[in-house]
Amino acid sequence: MSAAVSQDAFAAALADPARALPAGVTSARGAPDPLRFAVYRNNVHVSLVEALAKGFPVTRRLVGDEFFKAMARVYVGKTKPASPVMLFYGDSFPDFIAGFEPAAGLPYLPDVARLEYAWTQSYHAADAPPLGLSDVARIAPDALAAARLEPHPAARLVRSSFPVGAIWAAHQGDAVGRLAEKAGQTVLVARPGAEVRVTVIPAIDADFAAALFAGFTINDASLTGAAAAGFDAGRALVGLIGLGAFGAISREQTRR
Repeated sequence: MSAAVSQDAFAAALADPARALPAGVTSARGAPDPLRFAVYRNNVHVSLVEALAKGFPVTRRLVGDEFFKAMARVYVGKTKPASPVMLFYGDSFPDFIAGFEPAAGLPYLPDVARLEYAWTQSYHAADAPPLGLSDVARIAPDALAAARLEPHPAARLVRSSFPVGAIWAAHQGDAVGRLAEKAGQTVLVARPGAEVRVTVIPAIDADFAAALFAGFTINDASLTGAAAAGFDAGRALVGLIGLGAFGAISREQTRR
């Protein structure tokens, strides 16, 4: 490729099959070769579709290979990687699915994709020790109530009106498991050790967990969950800490 060809022009032609070969793009013989460029463009698109298929395996299983590839090709045509690091390509794929008309009959699909992307983020997140119960026990009750918990770098909370945790779990084996749940679920994706764990949070604890992840103090988060019958803030907090949801505790009086 000639040095006179801008990266923007090359990238635009690579993304849009309707665009002509950019001026200055030549083969090793020094002559324009639209056919070879078309092959290269196709290879790039195929590799991006394959990257999505690897990153969203449950989403792919739910719709089938043919539908998934067709959907992914439309996404790839509109969205190219923002970074040469391909680990996180597809961050906007769940939102794209939500607006993809042919998938409208599967309203749970975008949230399943969000859960899968959260798994990818968790897997590649920085290593850090999780907050332990002993760390919390050293803080006086009054100070603890005013404290905020910082999510662990590998922790993600996915909330859905659909049983996305159960759907995800049912598709982890070769055979699809039986799905009995129908209610919405809040799912914690965490990696307290070397392995990513996907856990469905009890429904009565969901608002409390979401509030903590949003930066509420423990006391204020407790108030959001108080309306749920049987809610116990202490039990819920111990459970979330045990799952590796948090990385640090802050007693600074910062914004809610």
